[in-house]
Amino acid sequence: MARSRGGAGCLLAVLVIILATGAFVSYKFKLLWWKTAAVPPPSGKELQIHVLDVGQGDSILIISPENKVMLVDAGDEKNGQTVLDALKRYGVQQIDYFVASNTHPDHIGGASFVFNNFKVANVLWNDFPPPEAVSDQTANKNSNQKQGKTQAKNQPKPQPKPATQHGKVVKFPTVEAFDNFKSAVDGSGAQLKKAEPDQKVDLGGGAVITVLAPVPPPFTREQMISSRSGNESNANSVVMRLDYGDFSMLLTGDAESQTEDRLVGRESNLYVNVLKVAHHGSKYATSDNFLKHVFRKDDTQPKAAIISLSEFNRYGHPNQDVLNRLKAAGITQLYRTDLQGEITITTTGKVKDGHLFEIKAAKEAKTDLWTGREGTKDDSSRSGFITYGDYEPARRQKKK
Repeated sequence: MARSRGGAGCLLAVLVIILATGAFVSYKFKLLWWKTAAVPPPSGKELQIHVLDVGQGDSILIISPENKVMLVDAGDEKNGQTVLDALKRYGVQQIDYFVASNTHPDHIGGASFVFNNFKVANVLWNDFPPPEAVSDQTANKNSNQKQGKTQAKNQPKPQPKPATQHGKVVKFPTVEAFDNFKSAVDGSGAQLKKAEPDQKVDLGGGAVITVLAPVPPPFTREQMISSRSGNESNANSVVMRLDYGDFSMLLTGDAESQTEDRLVGRESNLYVNVLKVAHHGSKYATSDNFLKHVFRKDDTQPKAAIISLSEFNRYGHPNQDVLNRLKAAGITQLYRTDLQGEITITTTGKVKDGHLFEIKAAKEAKTDLWTGREGTKDDSSRSGFITYGDYEPARRQKKK
């Protein structure tokens, strides 16, 4: 009997080894499949990525090797003209895809400038309006007709109604920006699509966009308040991966650490060459665990991070801890629009003259790129950040 038990034990041990080996091979095969099957070979033509200088906001212009155009966000209303000027400067004729990574004014406020001046074929968004834009009546209707009593608990709670001034209703900045965005989309004839994980957009010439987030179910205000970090509109941001041959980049919108945790837990393909740092370098994003899955220290290729933000923001962006984490992750190239203006990335999808990609800044930084800021405001739900839309202060006037 002792021999029988021993034999069974050996058999079990062998089975465990086989299963473990199989899991490892499956994982390695999954990574190999991504690079060989999911991403087509690069055409060899140039892919351009322009991280526009739109102050405390985001706007990223992607021009594919086949001249298809994707515009990710359009900054706030004050910087709408900046986006418009950039589109004209780069010879854009139409926008094949406009992506609203989230519905905060610093991402969609300038959208009306784009839609009023260019034909837009498709719009991709997270289908998550500002919580304060959802009235009691709409929330009740959605919960009763679509999701039932149980799912209704996950609906964002309606925010206080806007105050009246001189007999007129005063909209929250978030609501006004969202209403203008929706009106522009509705009047454009563009096809509105909800971003969903694993959704792909073929930009032509071998350039492919893959949606990674938002991962359902949506984050709620209650979740963000209880975690004491970030806010739900940002946590539900559209996160995308751009692949072109051997080049790859993460476009993270305003994703929070909770978003990052879901991506890591879902085993999303996060390993890239370039990272657009989430939420303008907020302390509530770009966690150590996330960076471990984005950059590999044993990789000899250059690693770059780009932060889009304003020099005069009051939220402490970029946070010093975030910059320290990026440095510890092995970042060899850091770029910031607040100090260097517009950032341009070009690549042919393969190594050329010893470089896989090239990054150029519009101007040289006059101060240390690795020095962060101290904030005077907190950009989290518990502080009322979303409700009152406290965004970028007025730009300082240059002395003549």
